[in-house]
Amino acid sequence: MRHFAGLLLGVVVTAAVLVGGGWAVQQALTAGQAVPPGGQRLWIALGSMAAVGLVVGLVVAGRVSPLATFVPSLVLLAWTVVYALDPGRALSLVPNQPTMHWLVNEAGAGNKTLLSTGVHGLLGVVLFIPVLIPSRWARRDDELDEEYEPSQEGSYY
Repeated sequence: MRHFAGLLLGVVVTAAVLVGGGWAVQQALTAGQAVPPGGQRLWIALGSMAAVGLVVGLVVAGRVSPLATFVPSLVLLAWTVVYALDPGRALSLVPNQPTMHWLVNEAGAGNKTLLSTGVHGLLGVVLFIPVLIPSRWARRDDELDEEYEPSQEGSYY
């Protein structure tokens, strides 16, 4: 059950990174090119980036199933490999149709930037590291020892 919850959390983290991160990068680029640069749009974009970073950090550092980091790392690394082999095909996966919702279009434009600068590859490697730690796959010790009784002997101190 823990791994199923981790799988669902992985889908949520993937959406947060792709939609939230892509949208925030596009908003920050747009706000940075404005005259004068900055303003409320930049602060909202930076806050969104911080929120996505917080979600990713909690999943990487938290004691959840490694599937929660494996799903987004697999998506980001696979997309980066496709970009390295065939940039045109990788960029064709980004939604850019005018019939799409404006949020999806802006997130797609931000994802083009993140993909072409290698940020998706970097983030994919960071999210893959917890998958390699064997203790993340096992249950906690307190879940295994449900019938543990403390010893009646005196303690050292």
